[in-house]
Amino acid sequence: MTPVELSRTVLHAVRRAVDEGELAVAVPPERVVVAPPGPGGCGDYATNVALQLARPAGQPAPAVAELLRTRLIRTDGISDVVVTGPGFLNISLDGGADARLARLVRDILRAGPRYGHSDTLAGQTVELHAAHDARAVVLMDAVARVLRSQGARPRLTCAGPPEDAWVRILGVPNDIPSDIPAGTGTGTGTDAPLRPVPAPADPTPLGRDAARWALLHPALHDRPHIGDSQSEQHLAQRETNPLFRVRYAHARTRALLRNAADLGFTPEPGPLTPEDDGPLTPEGGPLTPEPGSLTPEPGPLTPEGDGPLTPEPGSLTPEGDGPLTAEGDGPLTADRDAQGLIQLLADHPRVLAATAAHRAPDRLARHLVAVADALAPLLPSVLPLGDEKPSAAHRARLALAEAAGTVLAGGLSLLGIDAPEHL
Repeated sequence: MTPVELSRTVLHAVRRAVDEGELAVAVPPERVVVAPPGPGGCGDYATNVALQLARPAGQPAPAVAELLRTRLIRTDGISDVVVTGPGFLNISLDGGADARLARLVRDILRAGPRYGHSDTLAGQTVELHAAHDARAVVLMDAVARVLRSQGARPRLTCAGPPEDAWVRILGVPNDIPSDIPAGTGTGTGTDAPLRPVPAPADPTPLGRDAARWALLHPALHDRPHIGDSQSEQHLAQRETNPLFRVRYAHARTRALLRNAADLGFTPEPGPLTPEDDGPLTPEGGPLTPEPGSLTPEPGPLTPEGDGPLTPEPGSLTPEGDGPLTAEGDGPLTADRDAQGLIQLLADHPRVLAATAAHRAPDRLARHLVAVADALAPLLPSVLPLGDEKPSAAHRARLALAEAAGTVLAGGLSLLGIDAPEHL
């Protein structure tokens, strides 16, 4: 990528952010200047476009830079983007998508459940106020969790003391003051009171995880499906239940890691397609099976990790109407088939930032469902089958699956929902 091409790439990212409403800039710049980084910088090129946009966008320059970073990092030919100083974007170039994928997976695994957390709202106090309603208080708790992940200091108040059942079962804080915020604090001001459409019935019989999901997954203006037979869908362990799909996908990634350890190989980010240099041992050399060694036999993989992976008729898919395949007619075999998942994982930091900005946990919940559904086609190709030996591609697919499971676990935690390793 030449400097001229990089300049156009950065400009395109700016214009897309403006078009999609992430940057409120009346007149986007006509050109972006990129140059070798100065003292304190890194990478191949740097640009100060975030500092130029900060004032017209009404946002701090580091926040603008982080927004553009999440877009640029997904671009072919760019291996890394680092924000330095008051908001400079430092861009490293590479030769292809494989290096970007490996870097993304390593970043996720290095950060763990905190992947996507940032300090873009550091130093800001955000006052949240909820009506005395179970859904409003759970919503406020989830918003506060996401705001903390972005560096903010949320201050919570409620129109009345939280009910004991909300604290014991729904997991809301028991120390929320029950007064009306005055809006005269030292922070960024008081949000409008959180008044989502109330649940039509008591959510506590569902238990903490199912109840919180039932309250948070719908948009604020949508009525939760709770009450009578509607509550059963949140507890059903089938693919029509989005919470089950998310938690099941996470459990499957943990099972794959256990099964891979039994087979003697570990995750390693890299190209997802097979290489021509043969299978690898954990030490990187050829793998020669030994008598009695573990090899997968035909049979289903359970979340407990006690069997190898083979898709079964009617196994989990986003719609529940076919086997786990990329297009419905075969297992995942090429890295292009995983692009949807890769895009979603790269987008996770932006989703968290948008969830915090719009006080909308439903955005995060829907994102987790999308990650789980995009992960499903990858799962059958992670472990070697039959006489197949573990290869570098298996290691890379295992690393990608682990990264997806990490994002699912971190997102569920921000919603106050458990991510079990066994389901």
